[in-house]
Amino acid sequence: MLTILLHSSKTMRPAEKLDVPYQAPRLLDKTIELAEYLRRLSVKDIESSMQLSPAMAEKTHHLLSNWSANPDTLRPAIDAFLGDIYSGLQVPTFSPADRTYANKHLFILSGLYGVLRAHDSIHPYRLEMGYKLPDEPYKSLYKFWGDAIAKQLPASSTIINLSAVEYTKAVFPYLPKSQQIITPKFLTVSPKTGEPAFVTVHAKVARGAFARWLIQNQINTPADIIKFSDIGYAYDKATNTPEQPVFVCKEFGGIGLSVRLT
Repeated sequence: MLTILLHSSKTMRPAEKLDVPYQAPRLLDKTIELAEYLRRLSVKDIESSMQLSPAMAEKTHHLLSNWSANPDTLRPAIDAFLGDIYSGLQVPTFSPADRTYANKHLFILSGLYGVLRAHDSIHPYRLEMGYKLPDEPYKSLYKFWGDAIAKQLPASSTIINLSAVEYTKAVFPYLPKSQQIITPKFLTVSPKTGEPAFVTVHAKVARGAFARWLIQNQINTPADIIKFSDIGYAYDKATNTPEQPVFVCKEFGGIGLSVRLT
């Protein structure tokens, strides 16, 4: 069995009731506690602790002040997040069977919710895992969440890690040493040097596309992940390691998926 790890994004769609399955996040009690604390922060607190501009701090303060667990104001997690990774995930292409599979195998790491399944219902927010908040016990979200996130992941599965280090720091220290973690790497051949290089926006779209491919093909065996060939990528056996398979594209095929790649 494979467990797919993604992380939340800074930008989200507005809350809207959709005709898709909904369910409550597993760590909702801790989320509500954290949300109540965030509501008490001033605009200046948010500006300082989240290192935001005054305008963005004001917007974030409004967003957090209006946070709700009311089911009528929520949207399933995979339908809520925006950004390059979710551009690659292409959730609108999912069939009902894809969504069901995703709800079992996909886990989204979140500063506010800890961890989310695909159909977990969420309200728009902004809270990255790495933020340092003013007061205990919320000053460090890593300490706040402790081992709670790791306990939600299937212990016997192989983790396909498509998340950022900022988020996996809240999970990996608490996993059994025997649990296999595979972190694919995505590179693009540079037109200048002819050598594979890391391109941030390409890699983010590729992570989402890789997750979509795993879900829509119901890949369950680690050995099969090297078959990924979407948006121009191919497995590069020469630079592969078991823990970090490398995929290289000579010509990136994700143009148009992200608003930054039009």
